[in-house]
Amino acid sequence: MYLLALGLNHKTAPIRIRERAAVTIEHLDDALRDISSRRAVSEAAIISTCNRTELYCRQEEHDPDALVDWLCDYHHLKIDTVGPYLYRHPGEDAVRHAFRVASGLDSMVLGEPQILGQMKEAFSIAHKTGATGKVLNRLFQQTFAVAKQVRTDTDIGASAVSVAYAAVSLAKRIFADISKEKVLLIGAGDTIELTGRYLHDQGVRHIIVANRTLERAQQLAKNFDGEAISLAELPSRLAEADILVSSTASTLPILGKGAVEQALKQRKHKPMFLVDLAVPRDIEEQVADLNDVYLYSVDDLREVIQENIEARQAAAEEAEKIIELHSAQFMRWLHGLDAVPTILEIREHIDHISEKELERAHRRLRAGDDPEKVMAQLARALVQKFAHAPSDALNKADPDDILIHAARRLFNLKQEK
Repeated sequence: MYLLALGLNHKTAPIRIRERAAVTIEHLDDALRDISSRRAVSEAAIISTCNRTELYCRQEEHDPDALVDWLCDYHHLKIDTVGPYLYRHPGEDAVRHAFRVASGLDSMVLGEPQILGQMKEAFSIAHKTGATGKVLNRLFQQTFAVAKQVRTDTDIGASAVSVAYAAVSLAKRIFADISKEKVLLIGAGDTIELTGRYLHDQGVRHIIVANRTLERAQQLAKNFDGEAISLAELPSRLAEADILVSSTASTLPILGKGAVEQALKQRKHKPMFLVDLAVPRDIEEQVADLNDVYLYSVDDLREVIQENIEARQAAAEEAEKIIELHSAQFMRWLHGLDAVPTILEIREHIDHISEKELERAHRRLRAGDDPEKVMAQLARALVQKFAHAPSDALNKADPDDILIHAARRLFNLKQEK
């Protein structure tokens, strides 16, 4: 049995590659069923966010190429396109990686909390789809417990930093008084909600939330006294936005160059600040070519985010120690599963010997033999037959053979000096 994590993230792949490898939440169950149908995969879970796409799989035989093949087939990618950006974490490295991701140690913003919720949602879908089993269920439950301990026992989340926070920080650098600006938020997920809260905390009072589902936009807008509109209203309201932040799960761009160009004309070319936090991107790349537009993607926020990392490094070191401890514990459990078939076979072998010798003893008793002699013979026979195979293997072993040390450990004997 093998455990493997394979994927790409903001550290290994640019946004143009990440968006091509992304699996949207609407298609996650289909992707899980597809990968689970592969003979090389016994259990599977897929984590796909704006910063990463990762496969966590249990395999009966170690075959990382099978996962690469699936990723390429599913997204119609050539191996030369995606291969150079992939990482592979086998065994304990996969466990450690899952713990680090959930704890925010592998995020663009060190210690950001959103990834934990995203992993929980991804696992829930995988579990409901039937793609997970004993190993991945245990892995993700322990992953969530480790992330909670890291949050509780360290200061990894002491200061409010996230991609949303970075976007608002950048807007504050560009606008002299951000509270006077009009903001348009597109989407209604955690990132947009967090962005709205940060903006409201900075004194922004004119916030519009646009979403495909108007009811969800209305629920979100209430949190910061905002206005809700549907995506269909977006073209007519776009010109109002001094600041626009978008983060949806759409597979196609929501804002094109033409729509933004028209909005600029209505604004008489008053500048617009646009932040696209989605992967795949919500705003066409060509929008950046327009005058009076300042367009930033997730990758553009790196410089802002870097300033917040140093404050969390000490907490991250403490978190790594927690992760190492729990990684070792999980691997002991996993290795224990590998030993179960052998344990069962040993017990069946012992039961078989015991039944045969007990049957022989019963025959002697029925024949009238002395019960004490029968019991003594039964005990000797059991000892001889139980010890025969181990004794024979040890007699054939070299003096320094690891088998001798293993036997002393198995039978709880004092280790030789």
